[in-house]
This record gives sequence, C-alpha cells and structure tokens, in this order.
Amino acid sequence: MPRLLDKYKADVVPALTKKFSYSNVMQVPKLEKIVINMACGDAVGNAKVLESAINDLTIIAGQKPVITRARKSLAAWKLRTGMPIGCKVTLRGSRMYDFLDKFMNVALPRVRDFRGVSSKSFDGRGNYAIGVKEQLIFPEIEYDKIDKIRGMDIIVVTTAKSDQEAKEFLALMGMPFANS
Repeated sequence: MPRLLDKYKADVVPALTKKFSYSNVMQVPKLEKIVINMACGDAVGNAKVLESAINDLTIIAGQKPVITRARKSLAAWKLRTGMPIGCKVTLRGSRMYDFLDKFMNVALPRVRDFRGVSSKSFDGRGNYAIGVKEQLIFPEIEYDKIDKIRGMDIIVVTTAKSDQEAKEFLALMGMPFANS
C-alpha cells in the first residue's frame, strides 16, 4: 500500500471531514487520476525526438505513454492532421499515489530556486495543473542520457467540488504551495 494512501486514510480524511463538515466519508475529496503530458513540437521534422520523449516519460511514470496526434493541420508549422506531436500517460491506483509522493517530496525540491507551487492553477472544478520546465528534476533521469531538455504538464484530477476543497486536500496531502 502506497505511503501517501496511508496518509490520506489516517490524516487527510478526518481533517477534511472536520473542516468541511461532511456527513459521509464518500463526500471527502480523493485523487481520481494524474495525467502527465509531454509535447514535442520538434517531432514534426524528426521522429527520433518523440521516441526519446516516450523513453523519458516511461522512466518517470513507470508506465508506457500513448502518442498524441495533431487534431488540425497548421501550414505555418508544417503540421498535418494525425501527425504524432507528443505523448501522455494517465496514472491511476497505486502508481498514481507513488508518482505524486515522488513528485512532491523528491522532484519539486530539486527545482532551482523553488519556493512552492502556485495556488492559482486550479480550474474551478477542483483539478490542479502544474507545468515542469525540465525532466531532469526526476531522479530516474540520467543527465548524460538526455538529448534535449523537455517540459511537461502534470494534471492532478480530484473529486473535489470546488477549488477551496481541492487546495485544502492537496495541502494536507503534502503539496508545497507557495505562501501567497
């Protein structure tokens, strides 16, 4: 059983039930999934770039990503509908908890000049999105083996009904929000 799931059951559920006075345990927000997306605009001209991104994302997430394809043709970028332009992976269950634990406690502190993540990145429905500028913050990625520094989007999908509930939930789980 993942460490973060134990923390959720032991500490987070009672604290949220008390703060928001839920009448049922099923009302307490919980993690639904985590989606990690890595876009590769360079993949239009060079297919090897996408292969490298897929390898990096597989190492980071512990799960093989799916290739995302262009929806529209854009002549200015030499892009046609259906061309591979990125990859994404959806984590659920124990892999999701393990990844979030590693992300919050190992990867984020390795970001240069890290002062916490923004508390304004909620979407209004209780989901949180964060952008990472480089894949090197994850300890599994070896500096010598990467061909290019790539960023990624990490979306944490929760069952919270509002941003306030989601922020409190993520803060109790250990998300290092900036003091603002």
